[in-house]
Amino acid sequence: MTNTPSFSVAGKTVLITGGSGGIGGAFAKAFLDHGASVIVADLVMPKGTIDQRIRYEILDVREDAGVEDLAGRVGTLDVVIHCAGRLVRWEEYRPEVFKEIIDIHLVGNLRLANAFRPHLKATKGCLINIGSMYSFFGAPQVPAYAAAKTAIVSLTKSLAISFAADGIRVNAIAPGWIKTEISRGGRENPEFNAKVVARIPGGEWAEPEDLAGTAIFLASAASSLINGVTIPVDGGYLAS
Repeated sequence: MTNTPSFSVAGKTVLITGGSGGIGGAFAKAFLDHGASVIVADLVMPKGTIDQRIRYEILDVREDAGVEDLAGRVGTLDVVIHCAGRLVRWEEYRPEVFKEIIDIHLVGNLRLANAFRPHLKATKGCLINIGSMYSFFGAPQVPAYAAAKTAIVSLTKSLAISFAADGIRVNAIAPGWIKTEISRGGRENPEFNAKVVARIPGGEWAEPEDLAGTAIFLASAASSLINGVTIPVDGGYLAS
């Protein structure tokens, strides 16, 4: 008889950057609901009621010292998820803005991977990166964001190969069209929104919570043979 695969994340400790809202917030709640301990690292504390079950840390992923400092204060860690992100429509052609977006999404991802590699090695844990539909398509309105998200696919493969020696798995999730603050501009643009909805087989944007199951799976032992891949979670958008 073979062992039944475990989808449990109970008892694991998860660090989520950008976890104060949107996709990161949905992930934080899902991991809590499934018995994990959660550390949220973000630029600011969340608005409204603070969930007392979560440990909140202020972090700017663009700062080497800040990332290293947090790594020094975090003990046992099983999962790192880099959800922090930003885009600036039509402004990313300016080199200084382009560099900032790349720094947040791509270089920030590498900073976290390097800083928390020892933690994940100790627990044989995993790193979950966040791509995008723009990992697969060009985006004239957000060229830096698209470039960073495309590079995340390659970085995920490279880190998976490198970190495998330490027993660390590295994968990525590429969200489809999700109702978050960062996507508000697209959703409120009638022409853009119509094109997106027409291509989604289900005909509607998804909620951040719809991504959480994939994150839970990638953090669990059930995905132990999955390494170096980017999983589109898009409601069939890429298939259309």
